[in-house]
Amino acid sequence: MAILSPLFLVIGILLKLQGNGPVFFCQERIGKEGRPFTIYKFRTMSSEIEEAGPRLISPTEAVNATCLENALRQYHLDELPQFWNVLKGDMSIVGPRPERRFFIEKIEKQDPRYEFIYLMHPGLISEATIFNGYTDTMEKMLKRLEMDLDYLQHRTLLADAKIVATALKKIITGKKF
Repeated sequence: MAILSPLFLVIGILLKLQGNGPVFFCQERIGKEGRPFTIYKFRTMSSEIEEAGPRLISPTEAVNATCLENALRQYHLDELPQFWNVLKGDMSIVGPRPERRFFIEKIEKQDPRYEFIYLMHPGLISEATIFNGYTDTMEKMLKRLEMDLDYLQHRTLLADAKIVATALKKIITGKKF
C-alpha cells in the first residue's frame, strides 16, 4: 500500500478533477464463510448504471466513460483499492473473485457447489478471471465456478505465484481478461 500510495493519489486526483462523481466505488460482496464485506474500487462507471437492477459488467462505451476511466479498466488499475480489502483481511491476493449475493443466488440455482467457494478468502485475481474473463453470462459464471473449485482442490504457493505472474504480464501488456 505504501509503495502504491503515490499512484493512488494521482488516480484519485485525476478522477476528482473529472467531476464525474465520487472517486471510489463501494459495493457489498460476499466473502469467506459467506460473510458480506465492502469491496473498494476506483469508480470507472456512472453510479446510475444499475438503476434498473444489478448487471454483470458495465459496457463502458455505453455509459460515456472517459479515456481515464477506460484506461483504468484496461490496465485493471481500478482494482488497486482492493489492496485495502487484502490489508483488512476481507480478501487475499489470489482466490476466487468475490461476487454479489444477487448473482450467487442465481449461480446456486444452477450449481449448489458454490457453497465451497466460502471455504476460501476471495482474491484480487484468480485463474478463472485470467482465462475466463469477466463473467458477463451465466455460462461464464458456471465456468468460473468450475475453475474456482479446481483451484480449491489444487492450490499451492507455486500455483498462486504462477497466477500472479500471468496476471501481471497481462496487465502490463494491456491484454484483456
